[in-house]
Amino acid sequence: MFSFHVFDHPLSRGFQNRFSTQYRCYSVSMLAGPNDRSDVEKGGKIIMPPSALDQLSRLNITYPMLFKLTNKNSDRMTHCGVLEFVADEGICYLPHWMMQNLLLEEGGLVQVESVNLMVATYSKFQPQSPDFLDITNPKAVLENALRNFACLTTGDVVAINYNEKIYELRVMETKPDKAVSIIECDMNVDFDAPLGYKEPERRPQHQEEPTEEEADPTSYADMDLGFRAFTGNGNRLDGKLKGIEPSPVPLDPSDIKRGIPNYDYKVGRITFIRNSRPLPRKAFDEEDEMNRFIAFSGEGQSLRKKGRKP
Repeated sequence: MFSFHVFDHPLSRGFQNRFSTQYRCYSVSMLAGPNDRSDVEKGGKIIMPPSALDQLSRLNITYPMLFKLTNKNSDRMTHCGVLEFVADEGICYLPHWMMQNLLLEEGGLVQVESVNLMVATYSKFQPQSPDFLDITNPKAVLENALRNFACLTTGDVVAINYNEKIYELRVMETKPDKAVSIIECDMNVDFDAPLGYKEPERRPQHQEEPTEEEADPTSYADMDLGFRAFTGNGNRLDGKLKGIEPSPVPLDPSDIKRGIPNYDYKVGRITFIRNSRPLPRKAFDEEDEMNRFIAFSGEGQSLRKKGRKP
């Protein structure tokens, strides 16, 4: 009797445990059923047929299940996770943004392969519109949206839904590889300037203040000083015109008094200038003597008039 031993190479086992097949892909809006599956559009996972689950269960697949999607016609590829196995046989349903990245149309062929990806440690995103800056806390919004994703691929444009509005972000960089898994990971997130964003022009903080030129006091009379009393014309009750027209008293430039400028003025400081010169001692003593109180120094008055003595 002869016995034969088959050579079992580890590389051959790797090919046997690899899932690879082709499906016709459609967007989630084409998924038949009474339930609304708009939640699929908010993430990075696909819906596959039940036969895929049967085949994957017989293979030694590493969990979580991650897949590489390739469009051989356009040589575009991306990575995703699986949400459910409820699609019709030979069909898989993809989010609309994923079909746009792969340049796929409804009913196009896509190659689906199982892969193992490294856990992400860093990622950088670039918003595709300056409207993303209107979000108060963009990192918290992105962190909440990435819970529906299983992996990220450098170069993809992912779509997140926030406050009933779709925001697109391009994955600029991922570490430690170009395709990483973001399931149960501690990942640092950074943002690049949005596409089409322009920084506002900054004005200089310190502007040269115009110096006040010394004016000629003789020109003060030509200035409009506003209201001046008793400069109007009177009217007679009988309607006759007055013989002499009153003219306003000319203003003497020497009568105009200007305040003394404070040359030690500093911005943000208010200074009250008062007369700090003491009064003369002589004037102070005279005023003190006049206002000094003297008891019983008044004069009495009588209601009865005093008569003359005979």
